Amino acid sequence: MLEVAIGVADDGDGREATPDTQYRVGSITKTFTAAAVMALVEAGKVGLDDPLGRHVAAAGDGPVTVRRLLSHASGLQREPVGNVWETLEFPTTAELLASLDRAEQILEPGAWWHYSNLAYALLGEVVAQASGTPYEQFVAERFLGPIGLARTTWECTEPAARGYFVDPHSGVLRPVAELRRIDGLAAAGDLWSTSADLCAWGAWLRDREPMHAVQVMADPERWLLAWGLGLMLHRRGDRILYGHDGAMPGFLAVLLCSREEDLQACVLTNSSTGYAPLFELAVTLVERATEHNPCEPEPWRGHEPPPEEVEELLGTWWSESERVVFTWRDGHLEAQAADAPLRIKPSVFEQEGPGRYRVVSGRERGERLEAVRDQAGKVVKLYWATYPFTREPQLFGPAPRA
Repeated sequence: MLEVAIGVADDGDGREATPDTQYRVGSITKTFTAAAVMALVEAGKVGLDDPLGRHVAAAGDGPVTVRRLLSHASGLQREPVGNVWETLEFPTTAELLASLDRAEQILEPGAWWHYSNLAYALLGEVVAQASGTPYEQFVAERFLGPIGLARTTWECTEPAARGYFVDPHSGVLRPVAELRRIDGLAAAGDLWSTSADLCAWGAWLRDREPMHAVQVMADPERWLLAWGLGLMLHRRGDRILYGHDGAMPGFLAVLLCSREEDLQACVLTNSSTGYAPLFELAVTLVERATEHNPCEPEPWRGHEPPPEEVEELLGTWWSESERVVFTWRDGHLEAQAADAPLRIKPSVFEQEGPGRYRVVSGRERGERLEAVRDQAGKVVKLYWATYPFTREPQLFGPAPRA
């Protein structure tokens, strides 16, 4: 890991920034909230399509679901009731819930992407109610401690940077009012952290497959930005970068990561001016790291032989004119179209029973594969997602009459 600190953490006393300096990371906090919700989904305590009211009584029986809250497709107004970003007086959780009946449902749920801090504040309450543990405590015990994010905290912990506003016309540096906690909005953006901690967090998020699944397109014109379950998904050419950005008075933050290359880049600053160049810097860091440190291909090694019943399935099968190759790799049956581009990952199967398999990743995820044997016990046909596959190309349907 390479860490570089440039400039001052506090212009008042001339204290220089160091890699250990904490910065407010704003909405990057939302990735922790999303991960907490997904942990409860995995535990069976929350369903992605649960209505919000199932976990937060104050929400009533409205149509907003957990999934839509996570992906900013709930249609809820952006902020809690009141002018919190003018007054910097934030409601407690109790006050936020008490005012929920005055919050607007400005869009039909699921119709459009619309960013909402209110949505994530409510997800924090979902975590608290479903887990029986205060939200901040749940995040600390489930993620911060076990992953070793010692410099990621809810309270500012020295050494920490002081936030500034740089006047865009004069360049004058102005310290922002000190803001300690945002109370009922904690789940939307209250954490402090360092670049090293956030890169470690980005690496942990890499294998959280469901969080990377596109839920809504935030940029429907050019498809350059989508949202997963709590993750921003940026398209840069053929590369998809995941992560999140954040802003708080006096602070900006960007976390961008590449799943394919297992790279993480984080840029933090104690100025609330200049998001665009900060984001481009993070993108450049990922791209340059890819250029100068390309992934080394895994060395080839021999595989353990497949079970006898799997060995019968290997090789080429046809579905009409489509040629599909079944192989054995790393203890799994896999299938890939013979002419598929290298970037397309194969379908991976898990066995469910004799002659029955289920796709767990890749094309036709969730669909079943069945092997058909003749009277002699030889596999003569496969049914995958109900489509027949044979050893030679054949037309679908009954054989034509002579």
